[in-house]
Amino acid sequence: MRWDHLRLDDQLAADPEPDDGDTLFTPPRRDVALPLIERGAVARTFDTPGFRGMTFFEVQAKSVVNRVPDASRMPFRWTINPYRGCQHSCVYCYARHSHSYLEFDTGKDFDTKVVVKVNAPELVRKKMASPGWQGEHIAMGTNVDCYQRAEGRYRLMPGIIGALKDAANPFSILTKGTLILRDIELLAEAAQVTDVGLNVSVGFVDKELWRSVEPGTPAPARRLEACAALNERGLRCGVLMGPVIPFLSDAPAQLEAAVSQIAAAGATQVTPIVLHLRPGTRDWFFRWLGASHPGLVGRYLDLYGRGAYAPKAYQARIAGRVRELADKYRVGRPSRWPPSPSSIRPRPSSSPCSEGGKIAWLSRCSLLHSPGRCIT
Repeated sequence: MRWDHLRLDDQLAADPEPDDGDTLFTPPRRDVALPLIERGAVARTFDTPGFRGMTFFEVQAKSVVNRVPDASRMPFRWTINPYRGCQHSCVYCYARHSHSYLEFDTGKDFDTKVVVKVNAPELVRKKMASPGWQGEHIAMGTNVDCYQRAEGRYRLMPGIIGALKDAANPFSILTKGTLILRDIELLAEAAQVTDVGLNVSVGFVDKELWRSVEPGTPAPARRLEACAALNERGLRCGVLMGPVIPFLSDAPAQLEAAVSQIAAAGATQVTPIVLHLRPGTRDWFFRWLGASHPGLVGRYLDLYGRGAYAPKAYQARIAGRVRELADKYRVGRPSRWPPSPSSIRPRPSSSPCSEGGKIAWLSRCSLLHSPGRCIT
């Protein structure tokens, strides 16, 4: 297996004491050194209902601040990903293919076998102190969610954010996890000394669709509550409206419902991204589509038959419609959460809008996951 850069040198000698007050993880757990992984990764399983069937591979990584390949379309150069695999279990997750690097499958293994880089905070602090480090922007949440449920146990993000804060190093976070609110005061401290960009991911607000395609995530309304709380604390937080799922979340009424609630949450910007189906994700998504919406398989083959991305004309249409809705609902204007029925009614099309209400793409496009250009 490809674990050379994720080596754990010392095996756990005994089961550690439970964390005080950690009700999510305090039931008995089993710790074993996997013979399959010769480099000595340690696998843990937990008996709590939310973690049954999950295996966490604790590893000592050699590096965690990773440079994005020059050939990548990503508009940022450095990332931190303290986890591989994700319990969010989003059927469309583009990061699934990365699990194949570890000789895991990109379907169920991605959802149930999570690699935890337990020394991530120490590695970040070491990198920040390196003479060669130039203090460049670092994006987090760009592969799998750094605030997935496992973070409640491993608590890697406070140490990572603390190291970036102490170095006054700019960073951004994209998450579907409401656990980010645990670190709100630390984020506020970091924002006093450096540029902190925050975005939550909410592609749609349809509860039925959410339960089907994002079964391990907090509900969209809870994510928007997190967005509202971050903005109320003075931390500018936007919404990545992604993915927009063709034929399932792209109807005019669905787009309007999402943008109106995003505006009501006080999001500073909204960025739509249409579903893309890269290798490793495509097969898993089509398996779900065939089981849940067999009548759409042919339409998806027409739309994605030639590659991972929907046609540019389709992407442009969605972006244009969201831009219009962002103008209409004045995204970027202060707002109250939760929205009242009157606050999410369409405003007259003649209603004035300011530049702040126009759709803004993520700050310096630092978290953009699409192949398109940054539009301001």
